[in-house]
Amino acid sequence: MSSNIPNWASEAFWKKTAIWVTAGSFLILIFLTFDSMNEITAGSSRVPAYSVINKKISYRFDKSRNRFQPVILSDDEPLFGKKLTEEEAEQLVRLGKLTTQAKNCMNCHTLLGNGAYYAPDLTKAWLDQGWGTAASRETLMLQFLMNPEKYARTYGTNRKMPQLNITEEEAKGVIAFLKWMSSIDTNGFPNNFPAIDAEEE
Repeated sequence: MSSNIPNWASEAFWKKTAIWVTAGSFLILIFLTFDSMNEITAGSSRVPAYSVINKKISYRFDKSRNRFQPVILSDDEPLFGKKLTEEEAEQLVRLGKLTTQAKNCMNCHTLLGNGAYYAPDLTKAWLDQGWGTAASRETLMLQFLMNPEKYARTYGTNRKMPQLNITEEEAKGVIAFLKWMSSIDTNGFPNNFPAIDAEEE
């Protein structure tokens, strides 16, 4: 009677199918992992090289995509007036990233969609209108990071950043990290972000 069972209904057929589907899914997962790593590596089309911190970064509305996105301009705008090599820029950005991790910034803030929403989203913090103008931004950010209680920015929420004892070197690293992060194409995230000198194309 077993000889009358169609091939597609047999146990052996489904065992083989499960093996092939699992193996195929695994290969697809490997491909997607390498593709994702390629897309999120510094120097890719979506994530600029670390030396982008030497450039002026703007935020413009792309009508074809119906969203704002960062634009790297040809104008030089080095942090603290010093143009860095790619290696120097990477070291400074890495210091800033490690500092944000060591100080547990994501306990209150959001970075690239990860973290909390108690305090402002930092994904595009470098472009935030809250810093006033591009000319005063570096100084204000440095002062705030080193002494957040004295230079508190609550925007009516009465929420204040605690004193984290960030050194000047660490603060400059954090600013470099925030500037680099603001240059990443995040598909319009965060939505409706009010940026300094935001433009429509």
